[in-house]
Amino acid sequence: MVEDVIGCKWSLSLLQRIADGVERPSALQRACSGLSAKVMNERLAKLLRFGIAARSVEGTKPPLRVTYTLTPFGRRFVGVLDEVRRLQALLDEERASSSPPPPEPLRANHRR
Repeated sequence: MVEDVIGCKWSLSLLQRIADGVERPSALQRACSGLSAKVMNERLAKLLRFGIAARSVEGTKPPLRVTYTLTPFGRRFVGVLDEVRRLQALLDEERASSSPPPPEPLRANHRR
């Protein structure tokens, strides 16, 4: 389950947008530039199936109001992802500050 979510850029993107309060399908699609409706619906179904997101439908006849929110498990999952991002940023910062200087350019040795 974790690999299915973390390994998919669109699932992560949708998850972050829902965590940020974007709830409506049309708003989610606008917030994720390049995401098709078909892929969005597939990824949202995956988040629902894993219990990360919940879907709410208001109304009895069209137009229905559909919203997506995080479940308690989904909020915990986002917290773990935020911690992983924080650790990655610290690691990147540490690597940047302790990296050796770039090697000297190679010079051709001209012998005549």
